[in-house]
Amino acid sequence: MELQTWLPLLLQLGLMWPPRAQPEPRLRVFVVPHSHMDVGWLHTVQENMQAYVTNVYNSVVEALTLEKKRRFIAVEQEYFRLWWDGVASDWQKRKVHQLVAKGRLEFVLGGQVMHDEAVTHIDDQILQLTEGHGFLYETFGVRPQISWQVDPFGASSTTPTLFALAGFNAHVTSRIDYNLKEAMQDNQQLQFVWRGSRSLSAQREIFTHVLDQFGYCSAGPPNAPLSLSEGFNWDGEAIFPGTSLEDMYLQMQTPVTEDSITNFTILLVNNVFTRATWFRTPHVLWPWGCDRQFFNASLQFANMDILMDYINSHKLEFNLSMEYATLGDYFRAVHSDQVAWQVRDHRDFLPYSSDMHHAWTGFYASRSGLKALARRASSLLYAGESMFTRYVLSAPHPYLDPAWGLQQLQQLRWAVSEVQHHDAITGTHVPNVGDMFVEHLSTGMQGVHKLMASIIQDRSPEHSGPEPGGHFAVVYNPLAWTVTTIITLTVDFPKVSITDESGLPVPAQVQRSKEMPSAYDLHVLTTIPGLSYRHYSIQPSRSSQEEAGAPEPFVAKTTQFGGRLRRYGGQVGGSLVPVENGCYIIFMDLDTNLMHSVWERQSNRKVYVTQQFMEYHANSDVWQGPVSDNYVFTPSGTAEPAWEAVMMEIVEGPLVTEIRQYFYREVNDSEPTFTIYSRLARGPQGSDGVLLCHHIEQEYRVGPLELNREAILRTSSKLNTGRVLYSDNNGYQMQRRPYRNYKNNTIARNYYPMVQSAFIQDRRSRLVLLSDQAHGVSSQRNGQVEVMLHRRLVNNNPGNIAVDLTLNDTSVVHPVFWLLLGSRALISGLRQRSGLALQHRPIVMLRKMNEIAPRGSGSRQQEAVTLPPSVHLQILSIPGWKYSSNHTEHLQTLQKDREHEAKADLRRVLLRLQHLYEVDQDPVLSRPVTVNLQSVLRGLGSVVSVEERSLTGTWDVSEMRRWTWSSQDPHGHRGNSSRPSPPPGGPEVTIYPKEIRTFFIHFQE
Repeated sequence: MELQTWLPLLLQLGLMWPPRAQPEPRLRVFVVPHSHMDVGWLHTVQENMQAYVTNVYNSVVEALTLEKKRRFIAVEQEYFRLWWDGVASDWQKRKVHQLVAKGRLEFVLGGQVMHDEAVTHIDDQILQLTEGHGFLYETFGVRPQISWQVDPFGASSTTPTLFALAGFNAHVTSRIDYNLKEAMQDNQQLQFVWRGSRSLSAQREIFTHVLDQFGYCSAGPPNAPLSLSEGFNWDGEAIFPGTSLEDMYLQMQTPVTEDSITNFTILLVNNVFTRATWFRTPHVLWPWGCDRQFFNASLQFANMDILMDYINSHKLEFNLSMEYATLGDYFRAVHSDQVAWQVRDHRDFLPYSSDMHHAWTGFYASRSGLKALARRASSLLYAGESMFTRYVLSAPHPYLDPAWGLQQLQQLRWAVSEVQHHDAITGTHVPNVGDMFVEHLSTGMQGVHKLMASIIQDRSPEHSGPEPGGHFAVVYNPLAWTVTTIITLTVDFPKVSITDESGLPVPAQVQRSKEMPSAYDLHVLTTIPGLSYRHYSIQPSRSSQEEAGAPEPFVAKTTQFGGRLRRYGGQVGGSLVPVENGCYIIFMDLDTNLMHSVWERQSNRKVYVTQQFMEYHANSDVWQGPVSDNYVFTPSGTAEPAWEAVMMEIVEGPLVTEIRQYFYREVNDSEPTFTIYSRLARGPQGSDGVLLCHHIEQEYRVGPLELNREAILRTSSKLNTGRVLYSDNNGYQMQRRPYRNYKNNTIARNYYPMVQSAFIQDRRSRLVLLSDQAHGVSSQRNGQVEVMLHRRLVNNNPGNIAVDLTLNDTSVVHPVFWLLLGSRALISGLRQRSGLALQHRPIVMLRKMNEIAPRGSGSRQQEAVTLPPSVHLQILSIPGWKYSSNHTEHLQTLQKDREHEAKADLRRVLLRLQHLYEVDQDPVLSRPVTVNLQSVLRGLGSVVSVEERSLTGTWDVSEMRRWTWSSQDPHGHRGNSSRPSPPPGGPEVTIYPKEIRTFFIHFQE
């Protein structure tokens, strides 16, 4: 059809101006080709590699090489690295180097995965970015400068801070609450400057672009067939194992021909003008691609080339021009317009609802067991990194090959990075993909356990002659502070003698194991300096020792209380049993077998606190209304008690007293469905024991659940909280969460992610929950906080059934919490350090005494690494990168000799420090802190030089020049922006509130 015949239609749609009305087209459209590649969702990584990923990179490299105007952005580095290391030919590698150098293939985000932002911990987000960025810099000498976080379910305010620290110039996000996105579109507010932290200066802000309602798929008109609604997709659907050949061309779109070009043009031009009204500049970002696309890139580009050439040949009539672009091209154009942008503060975009019936808050607790394993793996990696670094930097040793050690760490780094993907740790994947994540994590953890065993072989005290049945315990503290805590060992004899490295007896307590009736739990009080070891000998005690007066561990005394039925009213609180330590008295109510109240000694205040397990019931029939699934939480009504009877026993000893509550779903059940083990510890008085004393540890045992139940633990208090909850963003900073009423789905839309901590408070007291894994959290009533611990759901949604996306999770989960209660001032100072003490508990390694330690070994005591109490050692590791820290030198090496494999630099250590406190949080702990790195790290070796680097290590901070964006509030920010820059390379570093600073430390050979 000729242009003239449908010109009136376009004028009618308002898509054209009269010819030559303007010398230049009004709109400039940036078509950004991309493929969204989930690192595990409906298929495993290997299945995706075979079905489409390999073809994406093979065909994109070929298509870009054939035509200079074409562009492409690459995102997830796990896939790119698998292709690069295992598939790409030398010719393809040479072409990729050329395309990257010319800016036609652009790496954006650059992490191993596109990480989730709701339930991931900041340390793991940084790890996965560091892994991907290190590879890209080492291989190409490039550093990603634009993010592409387009599919995570909600956006965290940690993200702008991290991406600014990584050197990014702009940030792209997409999934935010549907009604907020609509309002921002209408008011042209989808682009803004985001200051993610209230304590950091405007230097940590980032220009943010929220994708419009079409998201990352270049969408067609409403109600279009899937092929059109997912954009201009000419390469069909990827073929996975089990796909029938009849489905092969199911989504193949009509090619662009003389007959079809009119319809394609109307569709595209209409879409561009719709989008243009939502933005303040004439530059239109038009993402071209969707999930699993571009596996036949030549077909994609061949069709789009024709369409774009046609539109550009009529650009004055259409009043727009189109070009293939990278994200860098688009944001350079927007930046050059010098618009004064609105500033957004540290509020996040959580939770996310896609419409009034679908609140995406269920995934905060989906696959709780995987969430726990992911964090355990992360904590093990954290300890393994510093253990290995200490080992390598100390005198060389014949028993461990550093290259092998590095390999074990790299395998776990890869696995922990992978599980941060937005369909992994979220629990929004099919069961066999979940099995893949578990296998990768478990294999990686096994490797690091082997590495730790090899390191402690060299450290165990010499022992003459085998002593059958005895053990050596080596305990390592991975934190850079002295920690006083109680470690628990499982032994198979009740009468033991335990001594430390000096042969002196150690305070201990023994009791029957709660999980294994034939074994015993041995609780040992220990104080361990930062990054240091303690050694203990545990032996069956003999009568001769008893006669000699050697003390034995105290045997705990168990008191059992009868079962109690759930009360519907009547007498409570008539008979209370106290359990106490130096900080708290917990009163248990014998009328109910539930917690009654907690007396906090320091503020001399008794707070009524009770806890019980409850469940939300979920609808399973999509024809009866919205259902809960892996992603969304849609309860049928308010939560109901999930038990009819509770039994209690108290196991009392001098170090630990444990309250065990067993909740039975039905009165006659033989096994409890829910259990709470509450522990109060007694340690030394004074600063050493303050964290140990000031928490109630609770371990829950939850499951198996009945079908279509979502289990919570509700803690109710008499604090007057006004239904305001505080929960964390990624373990980094807290967000205030006032309760909000909605027309629909109010319960679910008042759920928030809790990655590490949440609290409620009134004017006098604060009640904090700290967790060792992610959960969902809410405050549905005054004085209440509830945590979603586990979900088991099945529904008849045909789409979910077709791909096996179900949550029939029959597992039993064992989350651990610490409860802190006290005055706001006291608890504010303790919360961060307590959260880290819970996350990074000492590593306990046992070796039987009849395993002879290697000759010449002995427990060399290395000097401790101790940081001030407000500064956290976020990472201490030997990354094993091969690139030069000098950028010019590195680029010259890349140009000269790509074939020659450089060696890993084992004397270059990656150190990252984080100030834990907000600017006004604590009168002492919120102050800036000056640290002399040379002196702090003296115990590791002799520091030759200190280089400050960007967050992921790829920039020298003195060379990093981020774009400055004009804003409507250039100076209206909190924090200290006029802080002096430290002299480059000096060992003295001043760290301000909430700062994260990254360094390369070079140690002497």
